[in-house]
Amino acid sequence: MLNAYPRPQLRRDSFINLNGAWDFAVTGGEPPALFSEQINVPYPPEAPLSGVERRIGPDEAMWYRKRFPMPSHRPDERVILHFSAVDQITEVLVNGALAGRHAGGYLPFSFDITGLLREENELIVNAVDTLDHTYPWGKQKMKPGGMWYTPFSGIFGTVWMEVVPDTHLTGLRIEPALDAVTITVETNVPFPGAVLTIETPGGPLSIEMRSPQLTVPIPDPVLWSPQKPHLYPFTVQCCNDLVRSYFALRTVTEGVINGIPRLLLNGKPYFFHGLLDQGYHPEGLCLPPDDQGYERDILAAKAQGFNTLRKHIKIEPLPFYEACDRLGMLVIQDFVNNGSYRFFHDTVLPTIGFKHLPDRFANRDQKARAVFLDTAQKTISHLMNAPCIAGWTIFNEGWGQFSADSIYRALKALDRTRFFDATSGWFSQKESDVKSEHVYFRAFKAKRVEKPLLLSEFGGYVLTDDKKQKYGYRFFTERDAYQKAIEKLYREEILPAIPKGLCGAIYTQLTDVENEENGIMTYDRSSVKTDAEAMRSIAEAIENAIK
Repeated sequence: MLNAYPRPQLRRDSFINLNGAWDFAVTGGEPPALFSEQINVPYPPEAPLSGVERRIGPDEAMWYRKRFPMPSHRPDERVILHFSAVDQITEVLVNGALAGRHAGGYLPFSFDITGLLREENELIVNAVDTLDHTYPWGKQKMKPGGMWYTPFSGIFGTVWMEVVPDTHLTGLRIEPALDAVTITVETNVPFPGAVLTIETPGGPLSIEMRSPQLTVPIPDPVLWSPQKPHLYPFTVQCCNDLVRSYFALRTVTEGVINGIPRLLLNGKPYFFHGLLDQGYHPEGLCLPPDDQGYERDILAAKAQGFNTLRKHIKIEPLPFYEACDRLGMLVIQDFVNNGSYRFFHDTVLPTIGFKHLPDRFANRDQKARAVFLDTAQKTISHLMNAPCIAGWTIFNEGWGQFSADSIYRALKALDRTRFFDATSGWFSQKESDVKSEHVYFRAFKAKRVEKPLLLSEFGGYVLTDDKKQKYGYRFFTERDAYQKAIEKLYREEILPAIPKGLCGAIYTQLTDVENEENGIMTYDRSSVKTDAEAMRSIAEAIENAIK
């Protein structure tokens, strides 16, 4: 069971974890006559750790039931029920009364259930997941294979409650600089004032907030980087509500250094030496088997010399980003695709060189377009405060792509503290902070460009003795040949491209996933295929080349 606090940057002492055993039933849509099974929440029913381990069909409805006693609270306090993620259409009832509805997966939602509570309570969750491509669907496929994976349905994130005062904080927005931080406090009533206390190496700074936004200069600032991931804890006291959080001092910008466009971390050229990270696990499917799973993956990547994970077509629970913040791992965060995927148009044509997307071939479903933009905006709001996130990927390889320039402008207006890769791989339009390429089937040769150049996917080498059953881009049967090929790829293609403007390279990928075996680790994380010492030597050469 996952027990980590689900919202690390808006933490209260009140935390009632509802994970664990729930009653469970699957029907054709109607409420169940009885709950015939149990499921281990938050794992989806397709995952072995759920205890159910069965596929849910598009014409089936999932029903969850949890009984719990009245949470201890005073008359001037509220009880909030939180869902970290449920896929795809959700209806929540408390003691038979509707608490609320939600559409779409991946993002959290909550309901004030104070007025519905009794001494003993029954929580019912009805979820239907048709994999409707109007909503974000990511890498899920009813018929998984290759780069598509087993779908996950229903609840797949922590379910929890908290008790808050009638007047309480609803959110924080944190915008760092190199020597100051701007903190904006959101409350459920007109701002009543607050006290901000920041812990610094020189002692605490306590400041009265007379308006909801405050910029605080930080004395003797310690900057955050993967090499030194320093975090500043702070608290906000608003009336009777106290929340704990943290920030880091760091900037991600673009600049021209010696005539070359560069990505800059804290004002200096930085190379985003990364791995594609799908975020799948054999036991929990879309979730790790325990609270240490994220930390193990991050430390495994760092042990190989990598400083970046591109979180690919998936939004993780917030403890993942907290672990990246704390351990020092940059993240390029993808928005989750919706709309249709067309193999010939989205993969075959660009692979052989046709990399332009006429408007007539773009996603023309107006509802899907509106859902994508709304979800992307909410994703930025949800993840805005994580120092580790350095960039956003809007569209990947044309999946569901439409109006890339106008979408870039709309999202860039919400976050000017990070770079945006508007069209990762191909189908680029005019506006993006980086020039982004995917290269698998040819040698990568950088050309001078007007924007920082990001090789946002490459590699994908497979070490296997059964390549007919595996998915990848180049196959090896001997570990030594596999390692030498990866080293050659970096030394002959990546390192020579850095002086020409290459600012980051994302190797495919961190781990195997199902029958896609191009990870540097096996799916179960039991074996690392690459040589750590040799990979760290490559990382050192990259660091020297970007200086």
